[in-house]
Amino acid sequence: MCGFVGLIGTDTVAPQLVLGLQSIQHRGQDAAGVATFDGVRWDLTKDLGMVAQVLAADNIRHMQGSVGIGHVRYPTAGTTSTRQDAQPFQTRRPGILLAHNGNLTNVPEVTQSLRMEGMHVLSSCDAEPLLLVFAQELTKIRAAGHTSDDVAQAVAAVFRRVRGAYSVVAVMEVDGETTLVAFRDPHGIRPGCYGRRADGAWMVSSESVALDVLDFKKVDDLRAGDLMLFRAGKEPVQIEVATKKPQPCVFERIYFARPDSVMEDGRVNRQRWRMGRQLAREWAAKGYEADVVVAIPDTSRPAAMAMADELGVPNREGFIKNRYSGRTFIMPDAASRKAALRLKLNPIQEIFEGKRVLLVDDSVVRGSTMARIVDMLRDMKPKEVHLAIFSPPVRHPCFYGIDMPSQEELVAAQMSPDDLETTLANRMGADSLTYLTIEGLQEVMGSDICAACFNGDYAVPISDDERSFINAERRD
Repeated sequence: MCGFVGLIGTDTVAPQLVLGLQSIQHRGQDAAGVATFDGVRWDLTKDLGMVAQVLAADNIRHMQGSVGIGHVRYPTAGTTSTRQDAQPFQTRRPGILLAHNGNLTNVPEVTQSLRMEGMHVLSSCDAEPLLLVFAQELTKIRAAGHTSDDVAQAVAAVFRRVRGAYSVVAVMEVDGETTLVAFRDPHGIRPGCYGRRADGAWMVSSESVALDVLDFKKVDDLRAGDLMLFRAGKEPVQIEVATKKPQPCVFERIYFARPDSVMEDGRVNRQRWRMGRQLAREWAAKGYEADVVVAIPDTSRPAAMAMADELGVPNREGFIKNRYSGRTFIMPDAASRKAALRLKLNPIQEIFEGKRVLLVDDSVVRGSTMARIVDMLRDMKPKEVHLAIFSPPVRHPCFYGIDMPSQEELVAAQMSPDDLETTLANRMGADSLTYLTIEGLQEVMGSDICAACFNGDYAVPISDDERSFINAERRD
């Protein structure tokens, strides 16, 4: 999972790209980068770190050009990143700047085919082989002077050769004009949208919040299987490249995207609210009662408010989240882990003491963090602790850009579905645990979604070799 922005207008775009990236910093904190083109010179700045660190004013002051792209990286493979793995990437023949959001599943196959043609991948980031395939297919058609039809043919070849989930933004010369290029794989698993500003500029982004911050009005989402070409002051060119079967990632709506983002099915906040209402009905049908509803911040707030509204129970802020605690480190002992959790989430005792608490969260992956939260809350002396999860059990890893562990590490995959909720509640020290059912999720989101992490139905089939490679990369 990553995030990108792309912008073409009449003013210098580098500072604007930085602002756009800051609005989607939640999509990746590992590395950041910006690349621009002034009609003659390509300029690229990227490194490990957050946007404010890597793309400080002094670092981008020299970057000229009215078209460019930016990226924030969230690696889904390996634990050691280098500057070389940061996006965007660049190729000189033909001249292309490119970044993407997603995950390629057949990287070894793609890199081997490139190697046979004398093209070597130098990073561990899958955006680079995607760029090289795109460039290779373009140069097969002609060395330079590429047309819209050439780009469409090259994108069609990318769709054939590159499997997985990816939304792509690029800058290149098309039809003799500097062009912002965007395309999305035929399943549309990873998000992407575009918008227009009053001055004739166009912008594409992984989420609509980046458009908002720069006064762009969202026009539409990038359509699965389509290619779009943007030029300042002109209407975009939209070309259908592949037959579509859109299955957008539902976990974006549950966890990853910002709540104020607008995707194909509406504002993310509204979807989380609807999931909370559905979960409240399923929870109440079990005969449970609560005195207070508390969200585990931040993602769960809309669902918790909806549950409280549906159940007629007060919704309270029960945790103070430390905005400066940074990433959670692996602590050497139980006492250290408990201290680290209290540093990040400190409970307010009077909210919990003597109460039947309904604690709401978005998902349970390994289960270890939730168990520590329940243990911490027991010190607050609640009467009961009930857990409500506004997603179904995570039983399968994601191979499309969400960094979920192998199936052996997923706690729900190790238990029988029939007694999962009871067994897991006991393990975590809770009085009950209720997941949103897959039927309930589909009631809210429909069935045309990628919910592979819940039901194992992968939109893009994963071979045993690809599965082994991805799992090995994650272990490394």
